Amino acid sequence: MSNSRTSSRAPLRIGKRLPVTAPLAGGVQVSFEFFPPKNEEMERSLWAAIGRLATLDPSYVSVTYGAGGTTRERTHATVVRLRRETTLEPAAHLTCVGATRDEIDAIARRYWDAGVRHIVALRGDPPEGAARYLPHPGGYAFAADLVAGLRRVAPFDISVAAYPETHPEALSAEADLDNLKRKVDAGASRAITQFFFDVEVYLRFRDRVIAAGITQPIIPGILPVTNFATVRRFSAMCGASVPAWMADLFDGLDDDPETRRLVAAAVAVEQCRALHGHGVEHFHFYTLNRADLTFAICHVLGVRPKRLAATDTARQPAVACP
Repeated sequence: MSNSRTSSRAPLRIGKRLPVTAPLAGGVQVSFEFFPPKNEEMERSLWAAIGRLATLDPSYVSVTYGAGGTTRERTHATVVRLRRETTLEPAAHLTCVGATRDEIDAIARRYWDAGVRHIVALRGDPPEGAARYLPHPGGYAFAADLVAGLRRVAPFDISVAAYPETHPEALSAEADLDNLKRKVDAGASRAITQFFFDVEVYLRFRDRVIAAGITQPIIPGILPVTNFATVRRFSAMCGASVPAWMADLFDGLDDDPETRRLVAAAVAVEQCRALHGHGVEHFHFYTLNRADLTFAICHVLGVRPKRLAATDTARQPAVACP
């Protein structure tokens, strides 16, 4: 899928209705994704975001891995710091790109030795300038191979990617689902989806996943839209559709960031509430290393900072900026 698509909003299935202002019932879990910083200013911003979102007690926080393995050391440094200096559970992204099996196994062992137990195993994007993905000679060819390899290294908790609207390079939706099944059969504990905006897209995908015999959780990836024009371009690259109703909501707001943020929060809250009405209890937020919008969305959903007693303050995450 190389072009952004627009569609009318499909009618949602009737699920559990909640008052618009009511927080969701207890038991809702959240997790957050960050990317490794490129410079000192971005590092301060990242750790400020981590510090605020850590108060929401996420199930885990993941750190991405750049195309072609370009952020390997920065990803490792961020994940290890999370492990050493906070009470958060870090999940390190790891890809097949740009390394042999022995090199990837060595990276995995470094994570295990540092106390990191959760890996997000991905095929990875081709390096910049490459026309298409090609397996590295002597490397893991695809994510299913990587999952199996990680299982041989150590008993990691492994997450993989899922694509409700099909991976752009997949031969078909059926082939893409077969690939997800291979990753699960190789030892993945759960799948985290590419972002999507139409709730019905996720529900139809979940139906197909269940029919395929996949029982592991399929956690929806939620992307709060801070810049609609940028999201539309990125959606075109990764095969995520942009509904016409969403384009209408952001129409005329290119130069009005404050209103965009309010609209973005409303869209994400509605999306999560609709998903929750259909049994979803875990949401994975793509934070873009920003805390405020994700924090506000979680607050409306009923995910609030833990109120620690004075005797518990020593156990709070230590995420002071360097």
